Amino acid sequence: IGVRVIKVKQQHVVNRDFSKLIDQAIHMEGFKKTVEPARYHTVGFNHRAVLPLASQVIESVQKGQLSRIFVIGGCDGSELERSYYTDLAEETPQDSIILTLGCAKNRIIHSSKLQGATLSNGIPRVMDMGQCNDAYSAVVVALELAKALNCSVNDLPLSMALSHLEQKAAAVLLTLLHLGVENIRLGPHLPAYITPNILKILQEKYNLMPTGESEKDLKLMMQGS
Repeated sequence: IGVRVIKVKQQHVVNRDFSKLIDQAIHMEGFKKTVEPARYHTVGFNHRAVLPLASQVIESVQKGQLSRIFVIGGCDGSELERSYYTDLAEETPQDSIILTLGCAKNRIIHSSKLQGATLSNGIPRVMDMGQCNDAYSAVVVALELAKALNCSVNDLPLSMALSHLEQKAAAVLLTLLHLGVENIRLGPHLPAYITPNILKILQEKYNLMPTGESEKDLKLMMQGS
């Protein structure tokens, strides 16, 4: 990759000066071929981009053009059970919106069934809100929509299916619980720190539940549970 041609006192970086590395990278020809042709996706749907559309989203709900908003995302991994999130996203109705984030978003934004999909008013059905660190944007969007509709987050036509793997996902989950968000589906396996006693409390107070079969879960989500 060209690093070996850089000689700076026998070090590649001195005093956190990356300029020579950056310059070398810019002048490299790159990979001569890729496994498949390049594919491009529209990204950057953080709260600053989505909130200006709030009035259109609210109007879509009121006119019956938008049946539900799904937040599907989180960590990704190699377990076969993680196909749940792809299946769920692809099974959502055509008059719904999917807010996705984290590594698991790649299962959704690369879905041939969802690429280019829009509501009847042109709003994209899939909005990539960024990585796990950008979960804040999804929270802001939910809070602002609730404020605009003069209701709580739990009264919104909103369902969440989160994929758990590591510490950042735990922080996101704790934030949602702090905000009182209910009916969160968490999977593909419950994290080890959710013991049977803790799960019982979370189910009683927040109706938190493990993911199940995507088709059955979707039917319950569309019913508001």
